[in-house]
Amino acid sequence: MTESPSRVVFRDPRQKLATRVSDLLDRLSLPEKIALLHQHQAPVPALDMAGFRTGTEALHGVAWLGTATTFPQVVGLASSWDPDLIRRVGAAVGDEVRAMHHADPAKVGLNVWAPVVNLLRDPRWGRNEEGWSEDPSLTGELSTAYANGLRGDHPQWLRTAPTLKHFLAYNNETDRCLTSSTLPPRVLHEYELPAFRLAIASGAAVAVMASYNLINGRPTHVSPLINEVLRGWAPASSGELMVVGDAMAVHNIAGDQGWEDDHVAGFAAALRAGVDCVTEDGDDPAPTIARFTSALDRGLITESDVDAAVRHILSVRIRLGEFNPDEDPWRATGPEVIDCAAHRDLAREAARSSIVLLGNDGILPLDPATTSRIAVIGPLGDAVFEDWYSGTPPYRKSLRTALGTTLFHEGVDRVLLRGAGGTLTTEGGFLQIKTVSGTPTAALFDVLDWGQETISLRAVDNGLCVGFDGDRLPNDQPGPNGWEVKETFTFVPAGDGTALRHVQTARFLLAGPDGVVRPTAERLEDATVFTVDVLIDGVAAAAELAASADLVVLALGNHPMVCGRETIDRRDLDLPGTQDALLRAVRAANPRTVLVLTSSYPYAIGWAKDHLPAVLWSAHLGQEHGAALADVLLGAEPAGRLTQTWYTDDSELPDLLDYDIIATDATYLYYRGTPLFPFGHGLSYTRFRYDDLRLSADTVDADGLVTVSVDVVNTGDRSGDEVVQLYTRQQRSRVKQPLRRLRAHQRVRLAPGERTRVSFSVNVADLAFWDVTRSRWVIEKAAHTIAVGGSSTDLRQTATLRVRGEEIPPRTARSGLRSIDNDAYAGTTHVAVADEPGEALRSVVADAWAAFHDVDLNGGLQQVSVLGSGGGPLTLRLSDPLSGPVLATLPATAGATATIGPVSGVHDLFLVFEDPDTTVTTLSFT
Repeated sequence: MTESPSRVVFRDPRQKLATRVSDLLDRLSLPEKIALLHQHQAPVPALDMAGFRTGTEALHGVAWLGTATTFPQVVGLASSWDPDLIRRVGAAVGDEVRAMHHADPAKVGLNVWAPVVNLLRDPRWGRNEEGWSEDPSLTGELSTAYANGLRGDHPQWLRTAPTLKHFLAYNNETDRCLTSSTLPPRVLHEYELPAFRLAIASGAAVAVMASYNLINGRPTHVSPLINEVLRGWAPASSGELMVVGDAMAVHNIAGDQGWEDDHVAGFAAALRAGVDCVTEDGDDPAPTIARFTSALDRGLITESDVDAAVRHILSVRIRLGEFNPDEDPWRATGPEVIDCAAHRDLAREAARSSIVLLGNDGILPLDPATTSRIAVIGPLGDAVFEDWYSGTPPYRKSLRTALGTTLFHEGVDRVLLRGAGGTLTTEGGFLQIKTVSGTPTAALFDVLDWGQETISLRAVDNGLCVGFDGDRLPNDQPGPNGWEVKETFTFVPAGDGTALRHVQTARFLLAGPDGVVRPTAERLEDATVFTVDVLIDGVAAAAELAASADLVVLALGNHPMVCGRETIDRRDLDLPGTQDALLRAVRAANPRTVLVLTSSYPYAIGWAKDHLPAVLWSAHLGQEHGAALADVLLGAEPAGRLTQTWYTDDSELPDLLDYDIIATDATYLYYRGTPLFPFGHGLSYTRFRYDDLRLSADTVDADGLVTVSVDVVNTGDRSGDEVVQLYTRQQRSRVKQPLRRLRAHQRVRLAPGERTRVSFSVNVADLAFWDVTRSRWVIEKAAHTIAVGGSSTDLRQTATLRVRGEEIPPRTARSGLRSIDNDAYAGTTHVAVADEPGEALRSVVADAWAAFHDVDLNGGLQQVSVLGSGGGPLTLRLSDPLSGPVLATLPATAGATATIGPVSGVHDLFLVFEDPDTTVTTLSFT
């Protein structure tokens, strides 16, 4: 007898979520449960349970699934500093996901992989465009707003299921599956983890994706932080947190990372660590099912492990309304929401709100009376680019079109290439050598210089770029695109001429006997050598046009698919290719040049800052890109503020792979130099004054709350927006503290002469930091500077708040010292302890050391023992790592013991590693 649907517990919305999940779990066979552990989950016909797919990309619009509203890149959305706007963008994207899902449920899943909350620690990171900020609190706030929009505001049902990417400490594309992010405890707890916490703890995000990298020597997909930390944040009312693996990342555990001996063991390790659903082998779940089944047979996992993962998955599926279509509040969302008028308006609002005015001597906004002849110059003047996670925009508004100018030049060279006894042409639609007379358009190419010696060849004949179809080199592409970009080349000197190297294949172009040119030459000496005739010097031609204009809008920036994107980090902060020369030549020709820089990341544009009357920056803004820029140039208020530091030069940055922002003075929190443009910077078309900063109390307890208020006055002659920013700094501490830290912000819009009182609430608990001596949060007894202003370096009003916190006592040597809980180090790295979830310190050079300040050596201590490996000698010194008194010397072998001389009092203790590749987990004193 078939059970009535009204009596099926898992379909009953009146039942508690946990009860429904348990009922459904009990109805599934073990093979059916294992089949749910893959991205593409098979249907279960006996339960009338449809298939399910994780992983719809929705970073700033629905990606890869056809036409969808395209919003600004995330780093641009973040520049609005406007959580309500970002929530509305998330809701629009969520609605379009729903509409596409209803049209094709098998193709479009409701588990969306967004937002990315990895911190913008280093501006050279290829995926900088995907992140929100270098500040963990701001990242948490803005990403939570986007996730809230995606999920909807219904207490029971989800519009979509947002997934935070990528857990954890993932900021490099260089060897991303092999590199280990070293996170000392303070960096882990104060910087990396907080970016993820708010969205999970508030229930905005219901899933998390693990990252490709390792953390302290352990693959992130097997990190104990998944179960021990992430899942501890999720509120019970919002169900179980689902954790998914990144694409082919679980293969890496036994593959490139060598953590396990084979893939069966690797998949089992990921499941035990808390990864519920793996993204492997495309849409084929068979290999994954086989590996988990083998893991069960080998005793590497149990059915309970499978059940735990499936419980997390089912929790999300139930909340998406899958089993209660009549109750689903988004069941009627149809195709009419895609590219609807409201979403077009929102796309323009978001784009306009993302634009940052970096500098202005008063030339902006433009005055039509004095700028009737505007020239738009530069490679981004008539272009609207997509990035890897962009959707397909329904239309594109370029800057040139929006300004309506006919004076335009890209500033690119036009060339003719001769070689192999003929001329390179696109006759027939692909590259081949022909004998031609004169200069037919089929033999002309525009050289699009993307930087780092990387160019594209655009055929003048049809305006399309040369790509690669696996055999020939057709000119049929709008520009660089795709996961493997096939439309880029480099010029390589060869004898008296130039060879062309195809970047994607890493081979040189060679003309065959039939004249067809293919990327088949493995060696430079085998390549066809070309003579490059420059027919139009792009820089010179652009400068000539600039001289004829009343004003120049110079549109520079990057192509999001080249020289900095997923899988590719930038090598420096320089403007791409010939753009610096173009900048200087145009400025020399016409001092009334406004730079409009569009980029996925900061550039070192100090010369432009010093020599141009105005500089605007935006991320790639999507379909309304040009319209939004034109709005601001012509008078709309520039509302954006930077969410990461812009540096004068990349020499000011630490190594890309060094994640210890405290030790390296990285990000606005610790950076001691003078930034090109500081965190929080952005100008208005008016001016603001700050007056009368007040605290509700000047001394508070550690559990207190303080209200900070200040007057903000518009002293200019037009209405404008100010983002009022509140920062704190602890004046004295046992440890190195941030120079400044954002605590709150508020946008205000004021008419000329208008004054408003802005108030913030500061929880004293938020002033805590991670105490490595006791592995817990602490609020010290200390004075804190409270500062408000327009950026992290433009602080107009300050006050002092005294906190009645605690004083950190000396470490007790008798309690033991974990090596990773050091106060300072040199020449060491963090590594995983393979047989347990712990971590250790390993020397990478001779005479490396770790410092433990204020160690209490009283109590008649006579011996020290070490838990470690490597065998190299260890020396314990007092006061100084090089010349301090020796307390003991012993080998770094497990259980090694040494006698220590008579010692008492509180001292700074240094653990010195005499040799490299020596590992220490703990020191014990008796």
